[in-house]
Amino acid sequence: MIPKARRLDSIHGFGIDRVAAAADEPARANPRWPVLRMENLDTDLPLPPEAVRVTREALETPPANSWLPFTGDLELRAAIADFTAVRTGHRYDPEREIVITVGGMEGLLNALLATVSDGDEIVVTDPTYAGIVNRIHVAGGTPRVAPFRVVDGEWRLDRDALVAAVRPATRGFLLMSPSMPSGGTFDEDDWRLVCDLCRERELFLIYDAAMERLLFDGRPLVHPLRFEGMAERTLVVGSLSKEHRMIGWRVGWVAGPADTIADVGWMHVYNTTTPVGIARAAAAAVLRGDQAHVDECVVELERRRDTMLTGLPGWPLVRPGGGWSLLLDVSALGFEPEEASRLLLEESSIAATGMRGWGGEVAARYVRFVFSAEPVERLETIPERLAGGSLARAL
Repeated sequence: MIPKARRLDSIHGFGIDRVAAAADEPARANPRWPVLRMENLDTDLPLPPEAVRVTREALETPPANSWLPFTGDLELRAAIADFTAVRTGHRYDPEREIVITVGGMEGLLNALLATVSDGDEIVVTDPTYAGIVNRIHVAGGTPRVAPFRVVDGEWRLDRDALVAAVRPATRGFLLMSPSMPSGGTFDEDDWRLVCDLCRERELFLIYDAAMERLLFDGRPLVHPLRFEGMAERTLVVGSLSKEHRMIGWRVGWVAGPADTIADVGWMHVYNTTTPVGIARAAAAAVLRGDQAHVDECVVELERRRDTMLTGLPGWPLVRPGGGWSLLLDVSALGFEPEEASRLLLEESSIAATGMRGWGGEVAARYVRFVFSAEPVERLETIPERLAGGSLARAL
């Protein structure tokens, strides 16, 4: 028998694949209610204007089919340096302080592999994307959760719990704002607390920047690099998959201090060897292009969020401050998340994923609705879909 690696003892699936497979079953076909695909972070929002055109033009060029350079071509790294400097005020050296990865999630894993040793604790929020939680385990670390709390119907970071989560074995934070899956955001005081803890206790920050401009209700972008002393303590992990909707291009990056980025680069090389060659030209063009399309998508995403919140008054939904999804507290209705997910699909033709394993006891109360792939016209059918179902009867 082939042995199972001990590192997998703490690794669990996150349910998206199971919900998606169930939603694809022919038996789910319903002429009245075609399935709403709200289980997965796909999107129907348009690509940046340069994405397809530049990719097509570059396909037959030698760099599009090359192994080199292993850590990404300099033009793309320079575009990332300029792109990041605009929002942070800090410009990274493209040659020494940026590495290109195959999407942001590879970047996060590489950053963890380069910084985390067995037994180290990394603080995350509760809820947090299960793919982040499990990558900490893969790197040999232990996630410690600091919960978001629901205050006036929105997510607020429990600052006292964040402080309490920092223990002698803690080495750093892995944080995201807006956070997946909650859409919870960090305000100025939240980030100030995180940065104070990093400086006072010699901790590092891995900052997942993938959704940082997808902010609703006029919220400002507050970037941790703008706080004193954080450039040398922070790894910024970026991606084109969320703000720029370029999921299939698999372009991500890690930026940070040169010595650590050298280690991250080796983790990347020994993980995937090379970034996606056919994506490099379009990625650089998009990052240097007009960013107005991001603002347009934020308007549409906020419209979709508001459609759901307005259509379901009295339901225990938590209003997200940004991102692509919102959470329903099914525990408040008397259901476990797995059961609620099954009932939503069977009774209402809504594919939605339970959040057990996406953090701790807070996440385990919720089911996630992703609104990035469904237009308002289809989201408007949700109240009628839910009417008379098991969850509605529990209200």
